[in-house]
Amino acid sequence: MLTRTSPALLAEPAAATLDAQYFEYTSSANPIGAKLISRVPFRNFPPSLYADGATRVVPLDLSAELGCPGPATGPGLSANFLRINAGDALTLAPNATSQVCYVISGTGSVTQAKTSFPFAQGDFFTLPGGDAAVLSADATATLYYVNDAPLLTYLGTTGVRARFAPTLYPAAQAQAELRKVSEEANAGRRNRISVLMGNANFPQTRTVTHVLWAMFGIVPPNSIQKPHRHQSIALDFIAGGQPGVYTLVGTELDENGNIVNPTRVNWEAGMAFVTPPGYWHAHFNETDENAYVIPIQDAGLQTWLRTLDIRFAR
Repeated sequence: MLTRTSPALLAEPAAATLDAQYFEYTSSANPIGAKLISRVPFRNFPPSLYADGATRVVPLDLSAELGCPGPATGPGLSANFLRINAGDALTLAPNATSQVCYVISGTGSVTQAKTSFPFAQGDFFTLPGGDAAVLSADATATLYYVNDAPLLTYLGTTGVRARFAPTLYPAAQAQAELRKVSEEANAGRRNRISVLMGNANFPQTRTVTHVLWAMFGIVPPNSIQKPHRHQSIALDFIAGGQPGVYTLVGTELDENGNIVNPTRVNWEAGMAFVTPPGYWHAHFNETDENAYVIPIQDAGLQTWLRTLDIRFAR
């Protein structure tokens, strides 16, 4: 059927072109190299940020450096410290699909929709988006907490549908699995001695959520874990270690597989630091005690997109 087009409709195509732009390909295809977009910065966040004070969320916010809405620690992830004083509660309700918590200290419980369970020091747990979660502390609790709210802000997405149920990874089980891996005969020859937290809903990526990856790793006494790199940002939390443990980070390797002109990050138990995507990083333990690291990354999403591109130095 033919219909008459109104003058107002005839004007719309011209208005629709107002935001259209065109760029020469070779000068625009690498916006980081052209300095059109910033790199993910290095940054350390000390445990003093949450050691005392009121119940609160402490965002590890790099949004000014990233040029994006905050809080954001990376383009798609927000890392935070949580402090919940005994008897207090804290509500988490980000516009996010995935949330991961590691309990640094204390005890309490979490309730989301119809699910409720206790948590204690050393536990990991994950929460989907879509419903607010209430964390209550029996004894003053501190937690390391990462969500993917910045990703959804960039996508302009709201109204999240849960892709998994709230899931608890008890400390005793996580530690037993790591111990089992670390005691295997060939453990010392591996690039990393670690376990990945998984979820039965994501068998292809083997990650803790469809977006996030959480790893629990050990650096044994007097050992070196050679460089590796990947395209996912790593938001690293140091769960244990004495002075004399550190990470070297840099963009290039020499002919011997060592990082060229590295940045050194000295570990302190309870700290967090950012390893930018695409950077080589190696761990060193020059002490007589075990050290523990928990990297949380957007590697679930990167794996699904087939872009993680993890590489190991020989």
